Amino acid sequence: MLLGFRVVNHRSIRDEQELQLTPVYGDEPAVPVAAVYGANASGKSNLFGALEFMSSAVRDSFGRWRPDGRVPRRPFKLDPKAAEQPSGFVAEFIAEGVRHTYGFVVDDRVVREEWLYSYPEKRKRVVFEREDGGIKVGTTVGDLRAKLEVLKALVRPNALFLSVAAQSNVAQVAPAHRFLTDKLAFQSRDVRRRDLARIKQMLQDPAGRDRVVDLVRHADLGIVGIEVKPLSPAEARLRDLIEREGHPVPAAGQELWFTHSKWSQPLSFDEQSGGTRDWVHLVPALLDALDGGQTLVLDEVDTNLHPLLTAQVVRLFQKPETNPRRAQLVLITHDAALLGSPLLGVEPGEEVLRRDQVWFVEKGIDGASRLSALAEFRPRKGESMQKRYLFGSYDGVPDMNEWQFADAAPSRRAS
Repeated sequence: MLLGFRVVNHRSIRDEQELQLTPVYGDEPAVPVAAVYGANASGKSNLFGALEFMSSAVRDSFGRWRPDGRVPRRPFKLDPKAAEQPSGFVAEFIAEGVRHTYGFVVDDRVVREEWLYSYPEKRKRVVFEREDGGIKVGTTVGDLRAKLEVLKALVRPNALFLSVAAQSNVAQVAPAHRFLTDKLAFQSRDVRRRDLARIKQMLQDPAGRDRVVDLVRHADLGIVGIEVKPLSPAEARLRDLIEREGHPVPAAGQELWFTHSKWSQPLSFDEQSGGTRDWVHLVPALLDALDGGQTLVLDEVDTNLHPLLTAQVVRLFQKPETNPRRAQLVLITHDAALLGSPLLGVEPGEEVLRRDQVWFVEKGIDGASRLSALAEFRPRKGESMQKRYLFGSYDGVPDMNEWQFADAAPSRRAS
């Protein structure tokens, strides 16, 4: 469970920004849902990308980053001084029942700092600290202390010590490593082939098939059934040719077919609407997150989904009955309807999003993105958060003028 994330000097984020998921209301350790709003190009996706970079660095820095290469970071480019300054990433989370804090600071060449703390019984325990090439481990971390000299010889200047220790089966770092690489899940509109392969796998499993079909059917897309069928040899050759020319195809070897009524011919995945395709892509990620207690980060995948459907996705994570493993959803979105009055299918008096679950990203005149919480604006109980957001009372709304639009696109008059 993710409790918070801090980042500095990453893409449009220059100064340190923090997404805090501990609740303002209630005694739960973290909110089950957080929604991040902002104008186009405000930097919402860069917040998503910063957390994804941290996860990928933990997973890949030792095994995949080039030994003689650089650190593949992307600092803030609009200020020349930022390129000379390091980038930092810090996550607080609960892994296997214990709170942890993990972070690292990197420049273009090396890992400058790195640390991992755990808090068993709410007391801080140093697992390891790394600074200027030196690595120290806590006095209670026996397995890590015994292997320290060997691990020091393995770790490169541009690789994370956590990656090396996890690859060496050090038990004390395993929960943090598993959370950052397995329990953090990411999906954006750019991810396609992997999602279809996963849903085909689910459809061929009798235990998962009914759940997938029911979620698609209950979304009121007019679909009553889904089947996985092999492609004919001619279709497979055509798909292979298209893919070799650089155009992605939904999958090789198999095709999804959708039945819209008992009497209609099945239609392929490519023949479905954009909203249907987006929902089908999303279903396996939702089920995997709920089943595995993951923190699922979605970057604007709700663009083609009806607001009522997005609200139901939020409710799956909000309700203990449908989310017994305490999965989380971090939704980067434009869907202001989630801030409005209770929607159809939501119980009377129930908000889709609580006030401590809403964040805004706004880009300043210097081009730097800044993060703010709705709770900072102290909205009054019963006021329309949707209306106040759209009218600019909070951050994250584009500054547009209808007269400037009209002047920029004048109609042509017949001569």
